[in-house]
Amino acid sequence: MSRWLVTGSGGMLGQDLLAALATAGEDAAGLDRAALDITDLEAVRAALAAHTPAVVVNCAAWTAVDDAESREPEALAVNGTGPGVLAGACRESGAVLLQLSTDYVFPGDGVVPYAEEAATGPLSAYGRTKLAGERAVLDTLPERGYVVRTAWLYGAGGPNFVRTMIKLESVKDTLDVVDDQRGQPTWTADLAAQLVRLGRGALAGTAAPGVYHGTSGGETTWHGFTQEIFRLLGADPARVRPTTSAAFVRPAPRPAYSVLGHERWKGAGIEPIRDWRTALAEALPELLKAERQKGVTGQ
Repeated sequence: MSRWLVTGSGGMLGQDLLAALATAGEDAAGLDRAALDITDLEAVRAALAAHTPAVVVNCAAWTAVDDAESREPEALAVNGTGPGVLAGACRESGAVLLQLSTDYVFPGDGVVPYAEEAATGPLSAYGRTKLAGERAVLDTLPERGYVVRTAWLYGAGGPNFVRTMIKLESVKDTLDVVDDQRGQPTWTADLAAQLVRLGRGALAGTAAPGVYHGTSGGETTWHGFTQEIFRLLGADPARVRPTTSAAFVRPAPRPAYSVLGHERWKGAGIEPIRDWRTALAEALPELLKAERQKGVTGQ
């Protein structure tokens, strides 16, 4: 059993990661945004001294993609500077660092899954700030730094696309959903379990440092994703109508193609995350429960 520290533990992934670590029998502590400012070196050093982790997983991030376009310096502080501060503290303490990143580091113009070593080229401020965090971790902690890129996350522990679609299915006759963006819906519980495996592999010396892609197998569009949600809810998928990104103009450009390859897991002796459809079928009852509880409490 090793000691783990999860930063940003109050978020959707952080919650599921602490649950996965408990299930795996690991000794884990979590620090949410209020408890630890990851841009504050002295605070980070103090946290590592107090918890003495063998593995630190950084789930803290600026995730407001559109807001980052007008507030890039603030997003960069959390997504770029913060991971570098954590990496420096882990270098001093000897801890392994797992840094979460995103598909937005790629330009989204691919036609085959992006390999872990594929050239990056973010189109948005959010993508640029997350790429800065990747580079800070890998440059500062080359022997114990890990970057796990993920995408299209959903889970029971916070607002997300699946929970929104569950709610809209009950109040809308039809929905228009974008069909020209491709990606991999990924359940936070699956990603959390994968992070536990990777951290253990890092400590055992079986998982080399560097970049890994933590997304589900398979691929779909937001339209196809929503149709599958409706099908699992017992609703008619034909109520979901395809449209284009032009119908939903946003401040930050979205990658048209966000499918990530998973080759590096083989070298670590770890199976990639399962197909997105299988995961969604298992996850949906938990998300339905979360939505019902939200309706009861009004939160």
